[in-house]
Amino acid sequence: MSTLLVIGSANADHVLTFNELPKAGQTLISQQYRFELGGKGANQAVAAARLSNTQQKVSLISALGDDSNAAIMRKSWAADGIDLNGCYEFKDHSTGTAMIFVNQHGENSIGVVPGANALLSVMHIQQQQNLFTQANYMLIQLETPLDSVREALSLAKQHGCTTILNPAPAATLSHDILCLIDIITPNETEAFALTGIEVIDQESASKAADYLHDQGVNIVIITLGSKGAYFSEKGQGQHIPTPVVSAIDTVAAGDTFNGALMVALDDGKSLKNAVEFANKASSITVTRNGAQSSIPYRIELT
Repeated sequence: MSTLLVIGSANADHVLTFNELPKAGQTLISQQYRFELGGKGANQAVAAARLSNTQQKVSLISALGDDSNAAIMRKSWAADGIDLNGCYEFKDHSTGTAMIFVNQHGENSIGVVPGANALLSVMHIQQQQNLFTQANYMLIQLETPLDSVREALSLAKQHGCTTILNPAPAATLSHDILCLIDIITPNETEAFALTGIEVIDQESASKAADYLHDQGVNIVIITLGSKGAYFSEKGQGQHIPTPVVSAIDTVAAGDTFNGALMVALDDGKSLKNAVEFANKASSITVTRNGAQSSIPYRIELT
């Protein structure tokens, strides 16, 4: 059996929908409120678990509070078959929380309170070395402390595990982190934060990818929303379009892409086919409301 390791945040999402997103100083009445399970790490673990084959096992390292939200999360993740032995629970702390505003076009604005996510330390990562020794791929994001992200990338490399960083939320990263990354998956905003290059077309995407290659990253995949994704390996790039759909909610689209990408690569798919698989999965996610509730199952992609 192949093990896929996801490390990252878990959030209780409070979602409000509007015709248009509120502007600074503006108060709008929401059309709908929903409670959802989210957080980039948890979303990506759920995507990987739902899209995996019968020979793949997904493990999650995450940090939760000791509240009712944590219990709801554990029950939901277990139902998706995720190994939760790496999930910590911190007493007297709340589980991470996100406030999400979504407009009629499926666009969103998100504010996050880290809660227990901020407590996932280097020590906690080191305590889970057995998961690194078993894993073929490790997927991580930037909603947990950067020192812990660096330690996870380093441990994964030591154990011969292919590392995937989804650099979200957008941040500038130093060379000592970038050189530990095998595959990086920024969107346009995140690519600009990493490289200083504004991605507006294939030529600028290629320049941003070349910058990251020079920093030691083997494979760069820049997600472009409804325009698909641009991937580059060893300086050879290609744009892959995404299926045309009517998007209603883009929350968790990028997370679905990342979880699907890891599954497909571990399946033995070529990079091009893996990106196509990930595009297809995320194109389903945007046609549904919610975070983890919107993520498709493998059978839906056949």
